[in-house]
Amino acid sequence: MSARSLGRPAVPRTRAGQVRNNAVMHVIRRLTDADMPAVTAIVRGLPDHFTSDVPGLIERDAADHDGWVLTDSGTVAGFAIASRRPPGAAEILWIAVDPSRRGQRLGTALLDRVLDELAAAGASVVEAKTLDASAEYPPYEATRAFWEHQGFVHIDTIDPLPGWAPGNPAAIYVAALRPTR
Repeated sequence: MSARSLGRPAVPRTRAGQVRNNAVMHVIRRLTDADMPAVTAIVRGLPDHFTSDVPGLIERDAADHDGWVLTDSGTVAGFAIASRRPPGAAEILWIAVDPSRRGQRLGTALLDRVLDELAAAGASVVEAKTLDASAEYPPYEATRAFWEHQGFVHIDTIDPLPGWAPGNPAAIYVAALRPTR
């Protein structure tokens, strides 16, 4: 199932791995070790969203799971890391776009590619976690709106979520990539 069939706006595509956005060509490809300094720079550029320990967590997750980067003229502008969870499920562990490039639908293009690849690999549902609205932390309003605009449904809030500090309620979002029954 493509992003369009899930009710999300389609992002214009050209050749495999390339996305045309406002007449600029972006390439989405697999994350490599050489991309980690750029990924870390993106994370450090979003201090309202990520704590100082996150670069190390992302590096660990990138080594153990599937990762993608979106590049603009060879410069990493966004990244995503997803965990496949058999049978037929996956979780978006991390996704972020350089703060200077937000609002250009780069996150949408990147997520569409990730979801398409996860679906092709057999995932039927995908989960994402983010800070819940009950935390009353304004920087995450746009994050929750992003997930909801992409067709993800908020199904639960857990506080404390194992691995998360108490007082940071986790909003659990899911999206179906194909019918499950």
